[in-house]
Amino acid sequence: MSDDWAPEAFKTRTDTVLAGFLDDEAAALLAVDDALDPLAEALRTTARHGKRLRAAFCYWGWRAAGQPDSDALMRAAAAMELVHAAAVVHDDLIDDSPLRHGRPTAHRAFAALPGPRRPRAAARGLALLLGDHLMALAGRLYAESGLPAAYLSRGRPLWAALARELVAGEALEILHTGGLPDTGTSLKVIRYKTAKYTVEHPLLLGALLAGAPPALRDGLSRYGLPLGEAFQLRDDLLGLFGDPARTGKAPLDDLRTGRPTVLLAETWRAADPARRELLRRTLAGDGPAGEEALRQVRALMGELGAPARVERMIAGRVEEAVRTLDELDLPADAHRALTDLAHRAAVRHH
Repeated sequence: MSDDWAPEAFKTRTDTVLAGFLDDEAAALLAVDDALDPLAEALRTTARHGKRLRAAFCYWGWRAAGQPDSDALMRAAAAMELVHAAAVVHDDLIDDSPLRHGRPTAHRAFAALPGPRRPRAAARGLALLLGDHLMALAGRLYAESGLPAAYLSRGRPLWAALARELVAGEALEILHTGGLPDTGTSLKVIRYKTAKYTVEHPLLLGALLAGAPPALRDGLSRYGLPLGEAFQLRDDLLGLFGDPARTGKAPLDDLRTGRPTVLLAETWRAADPARRELLRRTLAGDGPAGEEALRQVRALMGELGAPARVERMIAGRVEEAVRTLDELDLPADAHRALTDLAHRAAVRHH
């Protein structure tokens, strides 16, 4: 790969690694029994989508430490996309989301299979197993990447932290869903559920594999954590205000499940008792349904200035991240790529 940051070329390179790895794993499943074809097919397709931001952050954590391009590192970086695929399957299952990338989510697709006597329970069980298997495969792809064992051992503690904090974030979201919206609580949820494993942890993994000194790792954390939060804040805005044809998600998902988003918390904080009652009824499913509910909530949020405040949160975090890069002694290509990634992660339309 040249020193010029070429996102589409990087995405193709990551997709190639994942496709070959998952095709082999799907074939191994089918060798056990042909009846496992739905699970094998889900393995092939679940990780097919995405911008490959997590792999890119891992790659540029490695390059930020002065290491050259490496096919083995690319395989270790691609493992971050399998972590994401596992988290998506589990998250969609927990929220009972119908769509992802414009297609039925894993548990909804499994529910359409003929045969099981209790199709809903069977579908949820298969999706749970799929997510677990993807997480296990992430560890395997990392371990079998081809990097020296001494390099791989540097990242082992971070893998443990990643898994623990991802579970903690998801559990916090479940525990706070349906409670009184609170911005501080919502920021903690997104920090642990999304921000860390999307930006900070992949960056630090690449840097650790490269043998980066503590000062550089600390700087990358100061860049990665606010940027990861900006990423999820943008995702929450797009979830409610984005075009479903581009986001591939059902726009009422967050409202229907009562997820503790910052957007909802900021709306609640600014609302008077009458508006809070309208919002409460919508969240409880007692108000208008479908497009009318979406229209009313969007109008209420806009009237109270919540989307604009979230936009300012995003801008402030991106500015903080980019400013941190300027304080670090990075190779020019890594500085350029990480600056571009900051804008790609937080200023996007789907």
